Amino acid sequence: MRFHREGNTIMLVTALILLGLNLLAYYFLFRGNQTAVIALAVVSLIAFGLVVQFFRIPKREHTLDEKLVIAPADGTVVVIEETEELEYFKAKRKQVSIFMSPLNVHVNRNPLSGVVSYFRYYPGKYLVAWHPKSSTENERTTVVIKQENGIEVLMRQIAGALARRIVWYVREGEPVKQTEEMGFIKFGSRVDLYLPLDAKINVTMGQKTKGGVTVVAELA
Repeated sequence: MRFHREGNTIMLVTALILLGLNLLAYYFLFRGNQTAVIALAVVSLIAFGLVVQFFRIPKREHTLDEKLVIAPADGTVVVIEETEELEYFKAKRKQVSIFMSPLNVHVNRNPLSGVVSYFRYYPGKYLVAWHPKSSTENERTTVVIKQENGIEVLMRQIAGALARRIVWYVREGEPVKQTEEMGFIKFGSRVDLYLPLDAKINVTMGQKTKGGVTVVAELA
């Protein structure tokens, strides 16, 4: 297992703050109170562990197949429905949404290979990720990947109540490869996929997904 570069600064700052707090407690605040010093040290280790686990990148064998749409993130499937996609397609599409809790791996991956035919970033609010308006009012990105056969899939990164920054590594007009990193969302979020109406959905409501591994849909 390795850790994502987006967490380097946060992990270092957290470690320094916790170290300083524990030194302050040992020499001044709880001087002579060994129980309080040990309790603070344990709480600090747990807090640091929670921050570190958020940026972990587990080693996995990724699923690669041009006819499959692969889960772009770890999380739980919270939406499977036919809906009107109004930003890019302006037509009906099948939507699959994956909610990412703070305990999930937060790397986002390309669901398929192709060329980025459309990209937009929108600053916005920080409603809870499962709120109906989060997909149109929260901080978010919209990425459309077009395959050689002309099929397009839209992916939307949506910041949640705890998230304050979305990171992306793709640009409009550039080629991307399936399961490679396309971005990162810090501390709780959601990812939406908008698929062709004839796509066969391979996940169910409440199912846990693994980014780069779980097959979300089969393309016709």
